[in-house]
Amino acid sequence: MRSNAIELRAVSRQYGSGGAGVTALDGVSLAFPTGTFTAVMGPSGSGKSTLLHCAAGLDRPTSGSVRLGETELTALSERRLTLLRRERVGFVFQAFNLLPSLTAEQNVALPLRLAGRRPPKARVREVLHQVGLGDRGRHRPSQLSGGQQQRVALARALITCPEVLFGDEPTGALDQQTGREVLSLLRGLVDTEGGTVVMVTHDPVAASYADRVVFLVDGRVHGELGGASAGEIAAHMTGLEAVPC
Repeated sequence: MRSNAIELRAVSRQYGSGGAGVTALDGVSLAFPTGTFTAVMGPSGSGKSTLLHCAAGLDRPTSGSVRLGETELTALSERRLTLLRRERVGFVFQAFNLLPSLTAEQNVALPLRLAGRRPPKARVREVLHQVGLGDRGRHRPSQLSGGQQQRVALARALITCPEVLFGDEPTGALDQQTGREVLSLLRGLVDTEGGTVVMVTHDPVAASYADRVVFLVDGRVHGELGGASAGEIAAHMTGLEAVPC
């Protein structure tokens, strides 16, 4: 039986109060088993990014429980939460967020330097090779294509050997072919490395790379699909868009 890399229990997240308050998540309970690839989809404003941020420790839920392995995130101080994010989780976003003055190798090594650790050159080269950029380590972001920059961002996320890799629209700024190459890397991370990936996306093709797709509507889980094609996912999304509030 697989253990859970991440588990959310009755998680709610409200912003504001009174009549102006907004409920982004409403009692969400979800488990993300270790060694699986999960995509999270839903209409605009459904709570996808809020779910990701709460699961990753980037945001605190208003109520409920979030566990990374055996660690209860909601009980941690801000300092301990920062250390946990730095050491145990990885992030890849739509914006590559690379420092333009640093080379690819230096960008990849940055999380370790921020943690006060000296990054082993062999490890930096290893993760760049893993994402197909073994010969681009000394290039700066301006010398790389968008797809190559996203691969550097992925290598940066992998440098700490995270327990979970979170992606927020990681292929949203890429062309179709380059996006599929990045998705194949994420798929390989799960299949060959035993990694755990949780990805928010609006793209049915991207979601089809996942083992399962979880759907949100108005901050609540509204079903899931396992092993579905892009067409099946798109059809399900079309149905969700018609769900009354």
